[in-house]
Amino acid sequence: MRRVALFLVVALVLGLGAFPLGPAIAQSPAPSAQAPGAPLKPAPVAPPAGAQAVSEDTVHDVAAQLRCVVCQSLSVADSPSEIAHQMKDIIRERLAAGETPEQVRAYFVEKYGTWILLAPPRQGFNLLVWVVPFVAIGLGLVLVFVVLRRWSRRPASTAPAPTLDPAMRARIRREISEGER
Repeated sequence: MRRVALFLVVALVLGLGAFPLGPAIAQSPAPSAQAPGAPLKPAPVAPPAGAQAVSEDTVHDVAAQLRCVVCQSLSVADSPSEIAHQMKDIIRERLAAGETPEQVRAYFVEKYGTWILLAPPRQGFNLLVWVVPFVAIGLGLVLVFVVLRRWSRRPASTAPAPTLDPAMRARIRREISEGER
C-alpha cells in the first residue's frame, strides 16, 4: 500500500511539470461576437489632434503579453499570422491615440477574456496556477528528503556468522595443518 501511495505522489509531482494544465483550466476564452479566425476590426479610437509617435518597443512589449488567437502557443509579437499583424496594428493605433499599455491590454481582455493574456492575472482562481507548481516542487523535495533519510538510517543487513560445532572446527584445523605440510 505504501508503494502505491509513494508511486502516486511521485507521479503527481512529476506529472504537474510534464502536463501544465493550470493555465488551460484557469483561463477559458470569453465568447465574443467575432469569430476567432475573422479579421479584427479595430474599435473606433479618435486620435487626439496631436497624436503621439509610438515606440516599436512599446508595441512589442504589449504584443508580447498577448496570445495570438490563431497560433495560441505564441505571443502576438512572435506570431507570423495575419491576425497577429492586425492585432499589432490595433495596439499601435490605440497607443498612438494616447492610451496606456494597461488600457490596451484591458481592451483585448474585454474583447477576448483573460484567455488572451499569456500570463494569467495573479488573483482569484488563477492564483492557483502560480502557487501549485511551487507547492508541488516543495512537496517533491520533502518527499525525496524523507526517502533518502530513511535509506541512510537503515542498518546494513549483516547476517550473523554461522556458528560452528566443535567437530567442524577440529576438522577445519586438521585440514589447514595438513595443507601447510
